[in-house]
Amino acid sequence: MTGDALAHPDGQRHRIMVVGGGAAGLELVTRLGDRVGRGSAEVTLIEKSRTHLWKPLLHAVAAGSMDPGEHELNYLAQAHWHHFRYRLGELAGIDRERKEVLVASAYDEEGRQITSERAFGYDTLVIAIGSVTNDFGTPGVAEHAVPLETPEQAVRFNRRLVNACIRAHAQEAPVRPGQLHVVVIGAGATGTELAAELHRTIREVVGYGLDRVDPQRDIRIILLEAADRILPALPERISLATMRLLVELGVEVRTGAKVSAVRADGVSLADGSFIASELVVWAAGVRAPAVLREIGGLETNRLNQLVVTETLQTTRDPDIFAIGDCAACPRPGFPTPIPPRAQAAHQQAAHMLRQIRRRLAGREVVPFVYRDFGSLVSLGRYSTVGSLMGFLVGRSMFIEGLFARLVYRSLYIMHELALYGAWRTLLGVMARGLSRRAEPEVKLH
Repeated sequence: MTGDALAHPDGQRHRIMVVGGGAAGLELVTRLGDRVGRGSAEVTLIEKSRTHLWKPLLHAVAAGSMDPGEHELNYLAQAHWHHFRYRLGELAGIDRERKEVLVASAYDEEGRQITSERAFGYDTLVIAIGSVTNDFGTPGVAEHAVPLETPEQAVRFNRRLVNACIRAHAQEAPVRPGQLHVVVIGAGATGTELAAELHRTIREVVGYGLDRVDPQRDIRIILLEAADRILPALPERISLATMRLLVELGVEVRTGAKVSAVRADGVSLADGSFIASELVVWAAGVRAPAVLREIGGLETNRLNQLVVTETLQTTRDPDIFAIGDCAACPRPGFPTPIPPRAQAAHQQAAHMLRQIRRRLAGREVVPFVYRDFGSLVSLGRYSTVGSLMGFLVGRSMFIEGLFARLVYRSLYIMHELALYGAWRTLLGVMARGLSRRAEPEVKLH
């Protein structure tokens, strides 16, 4: 590949288009804007939301232990500070012949149109639109369960939770069976962390004067998993340690529990049993958005992920890349693609920055090499468990407690450093620490 092959026919700057402002996409455009946004390239982010919140924090927002406003980033401001363009809209298609991204019309909360359908030209396109909930066609999930894909959904569940506690306290009749039961379906990292956080936060909500609710009698947290153990994608030792901690907390864990339907009053299981609950969270599976099956004739797998080569280029178009949860990237020596984890998104964003700069210089791109730094699961204030891989000690090392919690927090700090730099990250950590001392321990509205 030569530099001339990447030059725009009109002599304009190279057009880099990134679709999706999640962890991978936002880190990439921020770094691209800082490195090439004022020089050899024009960098644009297309994103359907106005603000960004790191997805692994959603369980804490849903439980009420975190105020999303303290952690959200405004895309328009970030674009201004880091020399890229932000365009509001949702991916609708790709015209590969014209090299254009098609963006759907955008509307506000009242249904008024903000922008019409538009097309944006590109020379290099990176798709990073993440994942959505996979309900596997289970009846009633869309109507009665709350997924945790977006900050809006997490806030909606938290509001529903607080309202349920206030309603139970204000009613004249005793608390109904299932009225304050929470069923979390799916014991992956999100579901497991949410169950632990809820055990604390729902009791703290009740502790703010809702004395007609008895936490021991009226509140139950039930975690359901279809596999034979929780955290099935992580090492068994982490699963067993997390299971022990959840049981000590009083969280009811059921494995081998396949959900057949979700109703307004509870959850039906495939074995014919029924769990009464008016609060249900679906965290059982993810897939890429369905739009990827329909755009540009690109190859996708059964989870709608774009199939990419080791260089992160889509198999049918070398000018289109995919990173993050929406990409099925091969992992040499392993039967499955690179897992959809925050560390993978962070590494792919850093890799793509280097590869785009290579393309701009007329050099060949190189394969992405994933480094598994281990797995961590946070149970809020109670504990954190996980494993660190051999890059530290020459072998896998099991960790638990305060050290594991510090390592877990460092993952988010790495994300903040990529977006803000060292000084703004430090100021943000200090400001959040001070504000928490003057506010309730949980979000009450």
